[in-house]
Amino acid sequence: MALKSTYSGDVAVYQVSGANVSRSLPDWMERKRKRSLKNDLDYQMRIDLLQDFEFQEASNKIKVTADGQFAMATGTYKPQIHLYEFSELGLKFERHTDAENVDFTILSNDWTKSVHLQNDRSIEFQNKGGIHYRSRIPKFGRSLAYNAVNCDLYVAASGNEIYRLNLDQGRFLQPFVLESDRGANHVSVNPVHGLLSVALEDGTVEFWDSRAKSRAAKLQVPSSYDNESFEVTTTAYKNDGLGFACGTSNGYSYLYDLRSSQPTLVKDHGFGDNIKKIMYLNDDKFVATDKKLAKIYNGDGSLYASMEPSVDINDLEWIPNTGMFFMANEGIQMHTYYIPNLGPAPKWCSHLDGITEELEEKPTASVYENYRFITRDDVAKLKIQHLIGTAYLKSYMHGFFLKTELYDKFNLAANPDSFKDMREREVRKRIDKERESRIRTTGAVQNTKLKVNKDLADKILKKSGADAAEEVVNDDRFAEMFENPDFQIDVESHDYKQLNPVSAPGDTDHKRVRALTAAEESDEERLNSKNNGFESSEDENSSDESESESESEDENDKEELDKLQKIKQQKQLEAIKRRMAAKQQADQMLEEMKMKAYSTEGAASATPAKNDVSLGKQLKKLEKIEKEKKELNKGQVLHKKPRGEAELTFIPKKAEKKPKKKVEFDESDEESEQKHGRTKQRFEGRRRASKNAFRGM
Repeated sequence: MALKSTYSGDVAVYQVSGANVSRSLPDWMERKRKRSLKNDLDYQMRIDLLQDFEFQEASNKIKVTADGQFAMATGTYKPQIHLYEFSELGLKFERHTDAENVDFTILSNDWTKSVHLQNDRSIEFQNKGGIHYRSRIPKFGRSLAYNAVNCDLYVAASGNEIYRLNLDQGRFLQPFVLESDRGANHVSVNPVHGLLSVALEDGTVEFWDSRAKSRAAKLQVPSSYDNESFEVTTTAYKNDGLGFACGTSNGYSYLYDLRSSQPTLVKDHGFGDNIKKIMYLNDDKFVATDKKLAKIYNGDGSLYASMEPSVDINDLEWIPNTGMFFMANEGIQMHTYYIPNLGPAPKWCSHLDGITEELEEKPTASVYENYRFITRDDVAKLKIQHLIGTAYLKSYMHGFFLKTELYDKFNLAANPDSFKDMREREVRKRIDKERESRIRTTGAVQNTKLKVNKDLADKILKKSGADAAEEVVNDDRFAEMFENPDFQIDVESHDYKQLNPVSAPGDTDHKRVRALTAAEESDEERLNSKNNGFESSEDENSSDESESESESEDENDKEELDKLQKIKQQKQLEAIKRRMAAKQQADQMLEEMKMKAYSTEGAASATPAKNDVSLGKQLKKLEKIEKEKKELNKGQVLHKKPRGEAELTFIPKKAEKKPKKKVEFDESDEESEQKHGRTKQRFEGRRRASKNAFRGM
């Protein structure tokens, strides 16, 4: 089973039900979420004590009947009342009211009679059939209390009066007039002798005797700080008739003996919020609740256990003689807590005892809280192999558990300089942190964490600029690429060469030199043989300049130049020279052909030959063909793309209509046309309307 548990010392507190959700979901989304939870193992193994133990928005108050068989709760929105039957483990019924419930009390031993104080100054009496009677009070009510001995119902309101409604006579009695002009926050009745206590806004508590119908005493609650204004928000009585407890708006709880005006115990809740409820559990324990936390204290004031939901608490109810608590809160689901040390589970959920016993038998993470997990390699480094098999090393999976204190001692013995190394690392970190604040020159990536892939950072800097490179390097998503050595780019690897065939290691700034073809190599040899004389003279003239330049260069720069880079640069220059020489040679040959064509054209005009075609005529013919192609391709633009694709744009033109050929007519045809009409078509290719195509022939 899946139970969320917390520990306060040796006391375990189990959250049996209640989700940490403070807002409602739409119905369709709630159904969808439940369908998605069908494969959740924790959800399938959950414990659902009471079905529909929730409200649509929040719950205000919850109480258990005197017979311990039912629980009644009020909540919103819409304002409604829920009744849960423990024997059926579910909701018995729900009722909607006109106004939101402020407080309620159960009159009978079961749920059949109850009184509800609404926030519209009305009091509703509910029975089995629903609303039995509704009455109103002059001012807004805050708390209810019922005295079963004289059948008086006391209502504390925002005024200086305690309204009394006698349910036996069915009428309002003379109210109790308080000394304070300010309102009353809470009212409670002692179950033993019927003493009435009223918590007031001025920080006092008034006690009224219901038999004498007069004030018996007034208690001034001491302030924890001088000149601090606070209110008494709640009160409670102990079952022995002498114990009294009250809570204040500044988060303090006071315990009294009715025979003394001095508190026997004062406890600070710690959050400074008003105490919403305080009650006695057993003879030696009590619980105080504010909106964040419910704390259970021992009689001497020490903390026994605590219950802390993630939503604000509105009310807390304890099932007597058990360890179960119900909690009304600002969440959708009401919470259920179970403390086995405080008492057994109720009879209707006695299976909880067996579940909690099984959970306590399983080892928890707190058993290994002071231990450290080490592997076999760590054992070898610490040189404690002789401890394997002893109680010092507890074997677990692929390693061992070792006490933290022993680990520190063994580590110091194996590495005496470990503290010194740690100190050096800390000093280095602080120095690096100070270096980050120094002013640096622009043009470089400003990041001290740049440890690997500096070439990649420089490449981004050249391509996108300093701002873009700085943003990429300092981005958290790419931090490990420039810090972790595992992400170092290996330019010598086969994968890198396959992905980057153009670039080569050591030559990232220049383009790859293309290999020479056989024709280019032969042209190179021929050009070199012709220009040997020129190159020798040029070398002599440039030798002086190169010597002067070499003297100005640094010796360090010469060492940095790679031999492979020099060879490739030399080949590139030679290839450029060859292309220039080939272009000059082609232009020269074209000029010679033109001159020859002009000379042969003049000779051909003097002595023409039948079958000979001069070179000049061939050139004119080629020029004519090219001119026609240009006219055809006029308005067309061809764009070539890097992947071998091409895009052709052109201006569409209408096709020229060919002139129709007229049919030649004889004189006899013209004469017959004048007499009998037209019998033949004037133009060739015209469609004939007659079915018989040979009619006019």
